[in-house]
Amino acid sequence: MLYYLFQWLDKYDLPGAGMFGYISFRSLMAIILALLISSIFGNKFINLLKKKQITEVQRDASIDPFGVNKVGVPSMGGVIIIVAIMIPCLLLGKLHNIYMILMLITTMWLGSLGFADDYIKIFKKDKEGLHGKFKIIGQVGLGLIVGLTLYLSPHVVIKENIEIQKNGEQIEVVHATKNMKSTQTTIPFFKSNNLDYADLVSFMGEHAQAAGWILFVIITIFVVTAVSNGANLNDGMDGMAAGNSAIIGLTLGILAYVSSHIEYASYLNIMYIPGSEELVIYICAFIGALIGFLWYNAFPAQVFMGDTGSLTIGGIIAVFAIIIHKELLIPILCGVFLVENLSVILQVNFFKIGKRKGIRQRIFKRTPIHDHFRTTLSQLDPNCTYMFTKPSNVYHESKITVRFWIVTIVLAAITIITLKIR
Repeated sequence: MLYYLFQWLDKYDLPGAGMFGYISFRSLMAIILALLISSIFGNKFINLLKKKQITEVQRDASIDPFGVNKVGVPSMGGVIIIVAIMIPCLLLGKLHNIYMILMLITTMWLGSLGFADDYIKIFKKDKEGLHGKFKIIGQVGLGLIVGLTLYLSPHVVIKENIEIQKNGEQIEVVHATKNMKSTQTTIPFFKSNNLDYADLVSFMGEHAQAAGWILFVIITIFVVTAVSNGANLNDGMDGMAAGNSAIIGLTLGILAYVSSHIEYASYLNIMYIPGSEELVIYICAFIGALIGFLWYNAFPAQVFMGDTGSLTIGGIIAVFAIIIHKELLIPILCGVFLVENLSVILQVNFFKIGKRKGIRQRIFKRTPIHDHFRTTLSQLDPNCTYMFTKPSNVYHESKITVRFWIVTIVLAAITIITLKIR
């Protein structure tokens, strides 16, 4: 809204109004505004949650190896993150930009889904929350909306890389002059770093392009569901999900910026995505909101984000990566989320296999994997066999959280490096 106001005022030569035309200025404003909103509004919202006794019993001192008591901590703090993202974007973003629209829809869609889950847990006293099938339906629905919008919208285009020879030897990368619809995506570690989904179904002949878009929509649904659930599972320790997501968000912001700048995109030999510069505004608000939320969510947490926050930030990361054609980098960038997901899947299936054989068996002491490192041997089921019981000593959750952050920083660096390692 402010963007349009100052754009109008700039016509009348109002001093400083032209600043709103710069991505760098609006991005910095977005991160500062989001941080202030999440910090100031967060404090008031936490007090309101306490007053209304909207709390969640995560664990008490009797079962924590370090005697940490987490009874009666306010939940549904994800509302703080959502508000701190939405307001800066509505004020500073181009609201007619298709990518900004998709990100705002993603935020509200998954925010509502997570809010419904937290509402059932807290107010209906049902620990299971929203039934799993409804979560999946919501995530699949969002994946369909995003995938079909990117397919059908005439504003979603790229400029393809073209290699030309200069002086007979030197190869220069330039971009085609025309915008084009494409099912291409960036694939890491390969010299020809763009993978076209249509090539995977080339056996369909003249229908390959249409089939490529169908495959793209299916992959979009899978990525949104997987990353959203991964972030949800990662949200088990104070500051864990918020810190990891902020680091991932910063990386995605860098990728979005170079993808929206034709000279940087040409230099890095990645596809140029016209209009994607507005995503930088959004991701700065996302980062600012998470940093502000960490003020209250860092150990010892004064508030939990709940599914309202964790489902939302996971979906945001997934949709953002898909829009900038970097979804195949997610297994690297979101490696922590991937491992959290896999640990639960392996644990559950391994236990089911053993149950059919009449034995109790598990792989890890506890899942998601971050819980494995804070579970003592005395807490294990004596009638169950465990594949991994190391380390025998446990770590404080603040140490586990920081180490997971460090792993995510390393993975983020590797993700950026893949743009040049081919």
